[in-house]
Amino acid sequence: MTSETLQVSGVRCERCVLRLGSALQKLDGIEFANANLMGQVMLSWDEERLPREAIVAALERAGFRPVS
Repeated sequence: MTSETLQVSGVRCERCVLRLGSALQKLDGIEFANANLMGQVMLSWDEERLPREAIVAALERAGFRPVS
């Protein structure tokens, strides 16, 4: 199990938080996903079933970009 907190841009309102959570919950391998209005996304996932790159791609498809 891998855990990480990502900072993302594009979170402006509660609806954004819900859209972000929905995009992540659809991924096979996500065990836990929680986002807040500050753009912090706390995640736990099975790295064998879901590579980190797939999570980043799902975030980008939903309109959010990880901040380096």
